[in-house]
Amino acid sequence: MAGCGCNTAPSTQIISPKFRKALWIALLLNALMFFVEIIGGSHARSVALWADALDFAGDAANYAISLAVLSMSLYWRATAALLKGITMAAFGLFVIAKVLWSWWLGVVPEPMLMGVIGILALIVNVSVAWMLYAFREGDANMRSVWLCSRNDAIANLAIIIAAVGVFGTGTMFPDLIVAFIIAYLGVSSGYSVIKQSLRERKQSKVVMGHNV
Repeated sequence: MAGCGCNTAPSTQIISPKFRKALWIALLLNALMFFVEIIGGSHARSVALWADALDFAGDAANYAISLAVLSMSLYWRATAALLKGITMAAFGLFVIAKVLWSWWLGVVPEPMLMGVIGILALIVNVSVAWMLYAFREGDANMRSVWLCSRNDAIANLAIIIAAVGVFGTGTMFPDLIVAFIIAYLGVSSGYSVIKQSLRERKQSKVVMGHNV
């Protein structure tokens, strides 16, 4: 792009081939689990599973964005992270609205299917989180990737607990509570990523100004 040539702040970190490979694996697994949970959530009538399915879709898109900007300057990596942070926060707000709507309808989910899909999703997300753990202290782009995988693993543990709660109480409230927790994680993590990415964008512009 014009104005973004040799004088832009170059990436000072060496991009690990392991990180790139981990992102590709995470992208494929998240895309697969989106379809599993969107179908399973529909059959189980679970808000938590639907929320997690949308989260899988968002994460797959985020991993794709991360791969696209991996070798670019800090400014563009931070810009991608800013987009992901906004997406994470918007997703959380959407889930909160979905929780309120489901509470109004009063539909009780099917706990056994919830539990089975929750366990499968947990296995996938723990595997992804384990792959990305070593890169959690990188720039905003790397941090956003790690936060996505960490949040997903926490959410799946909560979904399994919610399935037990629905089975034990026969009510929808454990499902709605877990969906709200997923929403909170999305909003808080998105806010954290937005703050760091804005700071890195500002820093990169200062370096660009010095290089002009």
